[in-house]
Amino acid sequence: MLSDEPVDLGGQDKGFTPEELLGASLGACTCITLRMYADRKEWPLERVETIVTIERLKEQKVTNITESITLHGPLSDEQKERLMVIAKKCPIYETLTQPINITKQLSATV
Repeated sequence: MLSDEPVDLGGQDKGFTPEELLGASLGACTCITLRMYADRKEWPLERVETIVTIERLKEQKVTNITESITLHGPLSDEQKERLMVIAKKCPIYETLTQPINITKQLSATV
C-alpha cells in the first residue's frame, strides 16, 4: 500500500494521503461494526456507506472529522437509531475519541 502527498505539498501523488488512510480506517471499521451487529440481530441491513472528511485546523490545533453514514435496507427508525449508537462502538472511533499517547522510537538501521 502506497502513501504519499499531493504534488502541491511536495509529494508525488502516488498513493493515499495519511489523512485519507485514517479516514478509510474509520469508515471501514464503522461499516464492519454495523454489518456484524445487524447480521447478529438478523436486521435487514443491505449495505452501509460512509464518507469521512477530515479538516485539520493547524493554527487552532484542532482536527474535525465528519463521518456521514448511509444505511440501506428496510430498517425501522428504532433500528437506525440503534445502529447509530453502535457506530460509536467501533474500535477506531473509540481510539480516536479517547486520549492517545504515542511513543516514537528510532530503530537501528544497517
